[in-house]
Order: sequence, then C-alpha cells, then structure tokens
Amino acid sequence: MMEADPRPLALPDGSVIHSDPEIHSGAPVFVGTRVPVETFLEYLEGGYTLDAFLDHFPSVRREQATAFLQQATSALLARVA
Repeated sequence: MMEADPRPLALPDGSVIHSDPEIHSGAPVFVGTRVPVETFLEYLEGGYTLDAFLDHFPSVRREQATAFLQQATSALLARVA
C-alpha cells in the first residue's frame, strides 16, 4: 500500500499558494515548498510543459500546479466579468 504524501497540498481555505516573509522575501510559493509561483509561470511562458516543471521541481505536486491554474483563471475571470 502506498503511503500518503505528508506534505500539505493546500491551506484550509483551499489556496495552493501562500506568501511568508521568511520564504523568498514573501514571494508567493506553492504550499509546503519554497518554489515560487513565478517560476512555474516562467516555465509555461518559456514553452515548457507541466511535466517538465514538475521534473525540475519535484516538491510541487501535480494537484497543486493544476489547482493554481484553475484558481488563477477563476480570479482573472472574476476581475473582468
């Protein structure tokens, strides 16, 4: 039987990113990691796949990356609607 991943996936409010002044000077990072969200966006802008990003940053879980994209899309659409 596979053991559950002990790293947190999200905050109690469902957000998969957070900001802490003690981590990367407060830049938004994925929960349970030190990986800046901006790095993820730079990978995507550079033409890299989600799989390539996850290979380079294994502390970020696939569920976090896809949830971030969904949350960012919802937030953007809410602002323009």
